[in-house]
Amino acid sequence: MPDDLSSRRVALDLLTAVLRRRRPLDEGLEQDRAFAALAERDRAFVRLLVVTALRRLGQIDALIAGCLDRPLPRKAAAAHDILRLGAAQLLFLGTPPHAAVATSVDLAKAVGADAHKALINAVLRRHDREGREIAAGQDAALLNTPDWLWHSWTAAYGEETARAVALAHLREPPLDLSVKGDATEWAERLGAALLPTGSLRLSAAGRVTALPGYEEGAWWVQDAAAALPARLLGDVAGKRVGDLGAAPGGKTAQLAAAGARVTAVERSERRLERLRGNLGRLRLAADLVAADAARWRPDEPFDAVLLDAPCSSTGTLRRHPDVAWLKTPDDVAKLAVAQTTLLAAAVDMVGTGGTVVYCVCSLQPEEGPQRIDALIATGAPVRRVAIAPDEIGGLAEAITAEGDLRTLPCHLGDAGGMDGFYAARLVRL
Repeated sequence: MPDDLSSRRVALDLLTAVLRRRRPLDEGLEQDRAFAALAERDRAFVRLLVVTALRRLGQIDALIAGCLDRPLPRKAAAAHDILRLGAAQLLFLGTPPHAAVATSVDLAKAVGADAHKALINAVLRRHDREGREIAAGQDAALLNTPDWLWHSWTAAYGEETARAVALAHLREPPLDLSVKGDATEWAERLGAALLPTGSLRLSAAGRVTALPGYEEGAWWVQDAAAALPARLLGDVAGKRVGDLGAAPGGKTAQLAAAGARVTAVERSERRLERLRGNLGRLRLAADLVAADAARWRPDEPFDAVLLDAPCSSTGTLRRHPDVAWLKTPDDVAKLAVAQTTLLAAAVDMVGTGGTVVYCVCSLQPEEGPQRIDALIATGAPVRRVAIAPDEIGGLAEAITAEGDLRTLPCHLGDAGGMDGFYAARLVRL
């Protein structure tokens, strides 16, 4: 089988796993043996193809539906997903039409969807003739956002901001790094831009492991927004800090590099091993604890706790577009219950005057400010401490009326955007 067909078959398997079996894409990329067996260039193509199909899924499905007299039956799932990949190549990746159409038809034959070869050929050839013009006139922001997310964001932020957020999700994000040493020096060495928040940004990084400084552990990959919550703890040098929900370790690394005595708590043994490996490369130390932070308690109170709570991850759609099609409002409601429990546990882990920073990579109010408001309403012994713009690189638009942090994917838009994060700072009374 030619390499291009092999790659597209792997892409089909990964897309099907996300949309039909609700498997997170990152999990597929890590565990799929056929993907791992591809050449590096082919792996990059497969990832880009699947991510593009997921980012533009609403537009693509509308275009496919416009070419059909009736919806495809469930038994034609393989043909539907092949059409999605073919349309992504034709309309959004600039793949030569003959290659996109021919390999899609060959792929149908390879996976036993021969009965739909003619349909796939006809639909994709029509896309080649008319699809680009139709796509240019589509409401990309609305179509590529599930209805429940669109309604949630317009209610929380207004339609103009919700649209800006949705459009930011359609762009391939840059690579952000956090560094242990002199950020200016490493920006020069890597040819990176130094963001006002302190992160380094590369627009065309290539293979991460080949970049200067990787082997010696000079830096780690971390979105600019994800790097902000740990900074809200202030000077942590010499302090005992608990990092709850610590894997994969970006925030643990920040705290350890700043001189904190970190206890990193993570429920998943597998994720804890990944954290251990990341700290090893970075030559940073932390006490690692495999436990459920809702029940675990330290031997003595921490000076500070950073709680990176499990959440819907709707703030990370720039990098993880599969999340939009995997999560539901029910997931948000269930996660909010867990977040409430973890927040109470975090407060219980610090002594009087101790600081708790709660954060989630979610755009959903139910997982952010509503959790803090609910905690305070219970009479918990805490007070909110407002965040100042100079603590987050002068990014005043990312501070809410309550003084919390709320980054949006459209923030720093001219520089490539950032993930959506919420964080609140509390002090125990």
